[in-house]
Amino acid sequence: MTLIIFILAVIVLLLVALALCLLALGRQVGILFERIAPMGALVNDSGPAVGQQSPPFTLASLTGGTAVIGRGATRATLVFFLSPTCPVCKKLLPIIQSIRKAEGSWLDVVLASDGERAQHARFIEKAGLGSYPYVVSAELGIAYRVARLPYAVLLDRDGIIRAKGLINSREQFDSLLNAFEMKFGSIQSYLDAQPAA
Repeated sequence: MTLIIFILAVIVLLLVALALCLLALGRQVGILFERIAPMGALVNDSGPAVGQQSPPFTLASLTGGTAVIGRGATRATLVFFLSPTCPVCKKLLPIIQSIRKAEGSWLDVVLASDGERAQHARFIEKAGLGSYPYVVSAELGIAYRVARLPYAVLLDRDGIIRAKGLINSREQFDSLLNAFEMKFGSIQSYLDAQPAA
């Protein structure tokens, strides 16, 4: 009987210790959330800088017509660099569709890649991208120094680069649009410009 009481007491003490550990862990997670600022698109410093004029491009689209990127465009342009073999790019396509639908009054979306045209034509058909301008141009990727995918560049209607970066989520797309609206190159540069609290 004494052994059973002793074992129960040890179990109760272990449960209390476990509960205290969980509370401490929860507190630390809360502190981390307070310290970590929102993460925007991952900006790389290669290629034309935010605020610079984009190199002008007029490219034939695989879906028909031409896509004007940079000087000569009539509206703001989001150039989304993707690949038919990139799983993250495919995951982001519904987000691109919702952005186009929500921001279509002022924003054109151009899909861009390089490589074999036949592979891209199959991808356009399979993914249902026939309504988007879809350009295949190694020169475009080289001009923006796109090293990793998926990558996006947001230009104003005068062809000035307003935001750019590596994109992996809806939040990172939103950070590009927010940076465009706030006239900052990225959410990080906006946060850096704010006085410390």
